[in-house]
Amino acid sequence: MSIKNLLPGRLGFGTAPLGNMFRAIPDEEAAATVQAAWDHGIRYFDTAPFYGAGLSEIRLGEVLSGMPRDAYVLSTKVGRVILDEAEDPVARDLGEKGGLFEHGRPNKMVNDYSADATLRSIEDSLKRLRTDRLDIVWVHDVAQDFHGDEWLARYETARTGAFRVLDRLRDEGVIRAWGLGVNRVEPLEVTLDLDEPRPDAFLLAGRYTLLDHERALQRLLPAAAGRNVDIVVGGPYSSGVLAGGTHFEYQQAPAEIVAKVERIKALAARHGVGIKAAALQFSLAHPATAAVIPGATRPGRVAEDVAALAETVPAAFWTALREEGLIAGNAPLPA
Repeated sequence: MSIKNLLPGRLGFGTAPLGNMFRAIPDEEAAATVQAAWDHGIRYFDTAPFYGAGLSEIRLGEVLSGMPRDAYVLSTKVGRVILDEAEDPVARDLGEKGGLFEHGRPNKMVNDYSADATLRSIEDSLKRLRTDRLDIVWVHDVAQDFHGDEWLARYETARTGAFRVLDRLRDEGVIRAWGLGVNRVEPLEVTLDLDEPRPDAFLLAGRYTLLDHERALQRLLPAAAGRNVDIVVGGPYSSGVLAGGTHFEYQQAPAEIVAKVERIKALAARHGVGIKAAALQFSLAHPATAAVIPGATRPGRVAEDVAALAETVPAAFWTALREEGLIAGNAPLPA
């Protein structure tokens, strides 16, 4: 099924930064940012146990618990169970994403895509989020960047565990949709080839942005569109480098990426276009894309995102990007 009728709009709010990604965020700042998203009309919120070892879910739940539950759509993820015992967040083995959430809670995180762990993860998330139900559940990070050569083994555990549990919960009406939430296209391509179970959508982070989209365009997005499996685009600013930050792929941006961003910014300035508007509207232009979910840690950033989505971007800008080889020739452009 498509989730486009389930989502309340094309702009959602990604809460990874609220788990203290890159820096420690005061609780009051986190709460004000979620409140700003609500005040600006955003009604789709995405989170995960991984984000600060439950911190993002706790902070999101503190604000949303005061809102009418039927007024918003909520998604979280499974694949990691948060324990009461402590560990050093800096020493966690996170594959290519070392150092993420070192400012989060010290609770130990265990990778587990089994059926039992999936049910436990959902139960724990409901408590942290202070809600009685989830709308969408994503199977989180079952991919190469976190698991290296072991990713296919992890994927098989998820296929026979988490996938089937979520399929059943959806069919029973406990959740409304499920899919995978990853930073790589390969697990999604594999999943589209399965006879069963069948996901409703995918959350793809960082792989359909102005800076990185050619691989997704080769097979994944056309196949997803053809099978009515929607894509929610996470990380539309490529970890922040497209929005004035210094990170790309959750690490310090390399020189070649910084140079490409500067070329895009120069073209944007020449056409009077905001870089955030270019990033969000590009990611939303593909017919497979259902929504985009940038993250933020300051209320003012949310206002910028809302304005960027509404900004008028001249067709000449997109043509210039294509002519200079800054976007793929086969990438759909905003109308």
